[in-house]
Amino acid sequence: MQALTYERASTVAEAIALLKDGGPTARVLAGGTDVIVLARERRAEIDRFIDVKQIPETMALSFDASDGLSVGAAVPCYRIYGDESVREHYPALIAATRVIGGTAVQGRASLGGNLCNSSPAADSIPAMIALGAVANIAGPDGERVVAVEQFCTGPGQNVLETGEFVVSIQLPPPAAKSGAGWERFIPRNEMDIAVTNAAASLEFEGETVVSARVAIGAVGPTPIFFGANPAEVRHGEKKGLRALKDEEELGRDLLGSLDPEQKRPAVISAEAPSDIVTRNVPHVTDEVGPQGLIGEHLTADQRDTLRALIRVYVDRLPEELAEAEWDR
Repeated sequence: MQALTYERASTVAEAIALLKDGGPTARVLAGGTDVIVLARERRAEIDRFIDVKQIPETMALSFDASDGLSVGAAVPCYRIYGDESVREHYPALIAATRVIGGTAVQGRASLGGNLCNSSPAADSIPAMIALGAVANIAGPDGERVVAVEQFCTGPGQNVLETGEFVVSIQLPPPAAKSGAGWERFIPRNEMDIAVTNAAASLEFEGETVVSARVAIGAVGPTPIFFGANPAEVRHGEKKGLRALKDEEELGRDLLGSLDPEQKRPAVISAEAPSDIVTRNVPHVTDEVGPQGLIGEHLTADQRDTLRALIRVYVDRLPEELAEAEWDR
């Protein structure tokens, strides 16, 4: 363990001052499940921890139908997946936060810490991206807002400048006819780091997808965002989903949002994988509402569309994306 000092901030302004005074070797301490390991193993030069858990804004958790969900950067996972409003409106976030470490880790780990650690394999980041989350950042030059898909710049790297820290994360309210889901692929239950993970949020008009946000992790230097506005999505009507034909079409539209210089792997499509549960830890359960972690207000076909799209990304794309030449 490195020799270091510990400071406790009680206001946002105090935390900014301490971080600025500490320079690049000062780090925010929220749950500490990642940053303490970095310090102990000397994988990063850290000589000062600034504890932000006494700051009211970093520990607040609230939902408003007009403004959406506000999650303080230090709010531990167990409070998120135990909150009734989150369970009702953000099931994909429930699915992602419930697999971050074990019970002890979930008593400390936070969305803010998971985001600022900026691991390409972070489980919560694709879910936050798919849900349209933004990070509220405070620093010596004031406050700014950064979309989560723009936050990470490389493995363990992000947009934060010296003296800045994430105060909270804001998620917009879900649209009336929308749903979101999250899954990850791991070869065995004992493995905690995802080989890949994926989240998707779809908005429907009838059985037609009119807006989509998809994010995948662990297949590039940062989590990857695919987005499509209503004009770009041509999903067509469907009567049940036993194959991935329509998901392939939507997937190709979403892949078009990649940088043109990056390799664009085709969305490999055939039949929906029948052994999906044996190859993935199943996170779509019936624990949240009668329709599980997808959205109880969606029709059966809409839920099938969402599940199938996620599985296109979590099962079919990772190998091709991992082999791509990333220029970031």
